[in-house]
Amino acid sequence: MNLDFSAEEKEFQQEVREFLQQKLPKEIAAKTKKALHLSKEEYVQWQQILYSQGWAAANWPVEYGGTGWTSTQKYIFDNECAKAGAPDVIPFGLKMVAPVIYHFGNDEQKQRFLPDILASKVWWCQGYSETGAGSDLAGLKTTAVKDGDEYVVNGTKTWTTLGQFADWIFCLVRTGPPSAKNQEAISFLLINMHDPNITVSPIITIDGGHEVNEVHFDGVRVPANNLIGVEGQGWTYAKVLLTHERTGIARVAMSKERLVQLKQLAETSDDGANKLLDDPIFAQKVANLEIDLLALEYTELRTLSAISTGQAPGPESSILKIVGTQIIQGIDELYVEAAGYYSMPFVPQQFDDEFDGQHIGPDMAANSALTYFNNRKASIYGGSNEIQTNIISKAVLGL
Repeated sequence: MNLDFSAEEKEFQQEVREFLQQKLPKEIAAKTKKALHLSKEEYVQWQQILYSQGWAAANWPVEYGGTGWTSTQKYIFDNECAKAGAPDVIPFGLKMVAPVIYHFGNDEQKQRFLPDILASKVWWCQGYSETGAGSDLAGLKTTAVKDGDEYVVNGTKTWTTLGQFADWIFCLVRTGPPSAKNQEAISFLLINMHDPNITVSPIITIDGGHEVNEVHFDGVRVPANNLIGVEGQGWTYAKVLLTHERTGIARVAMSKERLVQLKQLAETSDDGANKLLDDPIFAQKVANLEIDLLALEYTELRTLSAISTGQAPGPESSILKIVGTQIIQGIDELYVEAAGYYSMPFVPQQFDDEFDGQHIGPDMAANSALTYFNNRKASIYGGSNEIQTNIISKAVLGL
């Protein structure tokens, strides 16, 4: 594998750097680097800046507004964004439901939904998990009963990330008869979140944040033309979406930048006698993570190469998901170790804009415990890591 950028790729890298210097709002970059909470408006502002540049949808086909970038260009862009402090794009519209729509939707649905997703004019959320149907997603109970040219939807989705902001939700619903096999009875439905018969209930996470929700459907009437593809084929479409989701969960560029910041924190922290980074045991832990991350990076590049040719990620997305989340959580553990006693106070409000009190410890130290606890979810969402090992054993190893 040739690891050197070509002249054209170096030119693209410089173009990305200049764009970020000129267009990335300084206040958004500062908040991202300090792990402060961004508002909905700030996320949308950044995504619309990307849209104005023509860079909002790196992985979309060109005919729908994609960039046409190679896998190397995508790699360069992700790494430069992480270094500059650009926030992640909210994935539910641009990276998750859009591929399902342009692969399986009809022409009317593509024309209706894709332009607004591309321009970040609407906010999407995901309606998959339910109580008792998380990793065993085929056991979902939310129903959509056909009534004329509409579906009537009843049930509850849970762990709906940022659903409090959403205009639309893409849902897996049960449309088949009770006698049908679980997967054969599932369909993929797009639902307007502004329906008065939808209720969003917040779930406050262990770090004190309102990130996830329950979404309740009580007789919600959905036009039948909001069904993607064929009734009963939702499981097939969902698996394509999940491979895109799991690939994104790896977050290699973000982990590389977090390791850089961790070293900076360990250079200033103290174990009582020396800099923590000079401690051989701590240094070995950092080195082990760097080696794992480098190996993961090459696996991600192979996956990006497939995506850039219009293919969906394959079962290797499960490898990215498992190792990526293990690395994220490993970095979290070292942040807590480096932060020492600064990680102990529980003051989550200091990571909001309106906080005017005294901040505790260095920027990247004070929230280390909150991030550690919050990221325990990473090995569960997108399909638990235990389920991913089963996928790998079947689809990759043929066991």
